[in-house]
Amino acid sequence: MLAIFSFSSPAAEMDSSNPYQLIHAVADKTFQRLKSEQPKIQADPNYLKTIVDEEMMPYVNYQYAALKLLGPNLRGADKKQVAEFIDEFRAYLITNYAQVLTQYTDQTIQFAPEKNIAADTRIVSIPLEIVDNQRPNIKLEFTLLKNNKTGEWKAYDMVAEGISLLSSKQSEWNSKIRQEGIPAVSQELAQLAKKDIVFEGKK
Repeated sequence: MLAIFSFSSPAAEMDSSNPYQLIHAVADKTFQRLKSEQPKIQADPNYLKTIVDEEMMPYVNYQYAALKLLGPNLRGADKKQVAEFIDEFRAYLITNYAQVLTQYTDQTIQFAPEKNIAADTRIVSIPLEIVDNQRPNIKLEFTLLKNNKTGEWKAYDMVAEGISLLSSKQSEWNSKIRQEGIPAVSQELAQLAKKDIVFEGKK
């Protein structure tokens, strides 16, 4: 239930100036690709990592998310260690999202009505619901950050059934960072990122 920042192709063709339209377009295109490429996905589940890298990551502000995860641990931190943490966090997100996407093949997405956003707004949360006849509906809420220079929006957090990805991981990793340092968590992220994608009930 952790994450499916369902985002899409290619970055240059996607209008990132409106967060509602961005989430709508990206989710639509991602699910279309999941449907059309099921034979390839079933033959090689790790192909989902490629889809995530190509379709999701251009619209995920993983740098901002990683820095928020580090929080107070950024004070006095080695810049190279922080850069490595950001890289490994990105790779972890790809595997994490790819694994979650094994659950989705032919669902319907219900989008929240678009609301007016003030020009000076930098952060907005957009809810949507994934409707699946085979499983209970899943309520998601994407949190996006606006780049003040470019005006573009990118997602940096997702709340699934009331659980924030950032908040849950921050509490999980903060104590380890304090005790063992940033490189220890970076190493853990690297190991998690290398895991193969597995469908439920298969090994």
